[in-house]
Amino acid sequence: MSREYPDYPRVGVGAVILHEDRVLLVRRGQSPSFGKWSLPGGLVELGETTREAIAREIMEECGIKIRIVDVAGMLDRIVKDDVGRVRYHYVLVDYLAYPDSMDVVAGSDAGDAQWVEIERVTELDTTQGLLDMIRRAEALRRTR
Repeated sequence: MSREYPDYPRVGVGAVILHEDRVLLVRRGQSPSFGKWSLPGGLVELGETTREAIAREIMEECGIKIRIVDVAGMLDRIVKDDVGRVRYHYVLVDYLAYPDSMDVVAGSDAGDAQWVEIERVTELDTTQGLLDMIRRAEALRRTR
């Protein structure tokens, strides 16, 4: 199934990977949101749980293993074209996670991967709702 103009929504996963006062972000290397900073992640494959998918995607996009804590939030990402047709439709499950190492390397899907101070995220060109999801993950971290 094509990601663009799909017949039904795609399930995606992302990770708010926190270390001290920093979050791991990737610059998107493809549409939608090409060039914007976002959470690392990707699509769930058939037969894969969302937890398995996020662990795989982080290894592919950033070259690190993570320790998954819990779901930080869920959201719908629906992008319509100029005539109102659904161009992209994702149901996204974002997890709070911690890195097993700090040595990130951007994979083929990501234009770049960097640790960013959370207070500086607003200075970047980011995907919609990114800062809100980071704040949700920070709140979850405080309860764990």
